[in-house]
Amino acid sequence: MKTLALTLAAALCATTAMAQNTSITLGMQLEPPNLDPTGAAAGAIDEVVYANIFEGLTRFGSDGAVLPALAREWEVSEDGLVYTFTLVEGATFHDGTAFDAQDVKFSLDRARAEDSTNAQKALFASIADVEVLSPTQVAITLSAPNGALPFNLAWGDAVIVAEESAADNATNPVGTGPFRFADWVQGDRVEMVRNDDYWGEAVALESATFKFISDPTAAFAAMMAGDLDAFPTFPAPENLIQFEADPRYNVIVGSTEGETILAMNNGLEPLNNPLVREAVSRAIDRQSIIDGAMFGYGTPIGTHFAPHNPAYVDLTELSAFDPERSRELLAEAGYPDGFTTTLKLPPPAYARRGGEIIAAQLREVGITVEIQNVEWADWLETVFRGRDYGFTIVSHTEPMDIGIYARDGYYFDYAKPEFVALIDELEATSDEGARTDLMQQAQQMIAEEHVNAYLFQLAKTGVADARLRGLWENSPTQANDLTGVSWAE
Repeated sequence: MKTLALTLAAALCATTAMAQNTSITLGMQLEPPNLDPTGAAAGAIDEVVYANIFEGLTRFGSDGAVLPALAREWEVSEDGLVYTFTLVEGATFHDGTAFDAQDVKFSLDRARAEDSTNAQKALFASIADVEVLSPTQVAITLSAPNGALPFNLAWGDAVIVAEESAADNATNPVGTGPFRFADWVQGDRVEMVRNDDYWGEAVALESATFKFISDPTAAFAAMMAGDLDAFPTFPAPENLIQFEADPRYNVIVGSTEGETILAMNNGLEPLNNPLVREAVSRAIDRQSIIDGAMFGYGTPIGTHFAPHNPAYVDLTELSAFDPERSRELLAEAGYPDGFTTTLKLPPPAYARRGGEIIAAQLREVGITVEIQNVEWADWLETVFRGRDYGFTIVSHTEPMDIGIYARDGYYFDYAKPEFVALIDELEATSDEGARTDLMQQAQQMIAEEHVNAYLFQLAKTGVADARLRGLWENSPTQANDLTGVSWAE
């Protein structure tokens, strides 16, 4: 009887362990302002819903490749003006409504409409018409050739939504993805469960919880206590050495698309003067910020482009650390005694910690900044939309997004006509060699004009339970894609 009891107990423990290993709890530092990726700029939205709840015609893979998603395949006309997408069959939205070409037309027309609130509306600017050819085929006609269309449609801002549920996606997201939204306890967590009616390959996880922990110390404590299974972008790099020494954890270090910048309000005096902007850039020691704020994790950059991209040009020498030259430039611009402005810092550690270091470096050349720590929602409202700031620090984690410098009214207020023309030409060019040349010209222009002070490419520093498999090492887009995540048996 004793042997039988031990056997039953062992079986019960094994069953319990298996039950525990069908779910995952992930930590995130920022809570999304809403859950609709087509209606707000916050990257935290995509970190929760991209590839999990919502899907687009195309998607990014873990290596940055553009892959089929709700579109099985596509063809391009000889003149490059018409893309014909063939859609998957049998897909449904989480509320039971069928997915078809009409949903594609609705989503793209909505994103590019005059009154669109899509934060990346420029992605759809080249679309002249969206035509439903059949329930499983849709034709997108462009106003000019755009070889980047499949890439643009892979962004979270281009996911397909249903007309029946689109209005409520901010709080009750309804997509076609492998997970369904279950609950959002604001200030604490978002929960999702496996979509058993998913059209594609079933995911291994039955449920997932995204837990919001803004404080780095609390994030460390939660991981060590086992309250979290993973923190894909861990906010306290100084603690990584402790996780590396603990066999219960894997430290996952990769690259991101995050160009971390000291953004400058180019529409505000004296930052509308290129000499002043260069003086600011020359006052900053990038490596000391990487070492002091990021504990050595990060790659110095001299323009708004990812170093791992083949088209990247190293332009760091154009704004090399040179405090003496910085003072000379300020005097030449008419500010021998420097000036005073604001430095508004959102919650991420790279901003708050980096901001203190930058403020001290700027003080050395006579520039005084008033540091204002702001919450993410306030940053979006006052800085991103309201342009009420002098300096701010933010990491632009969207993939290959140098085109934002051509946007009229964008928060750093640049949009030089020559740069706009360059980006227009880039979008109309499909030849890879010609595209590389144009991208390098664009990098050079914004670096020479010191539109912003370019700091470093954000590293992806994650921590996970050593038994977890399938988490992304790199971040080609803002996402915690759980479609390939499972527990080791």
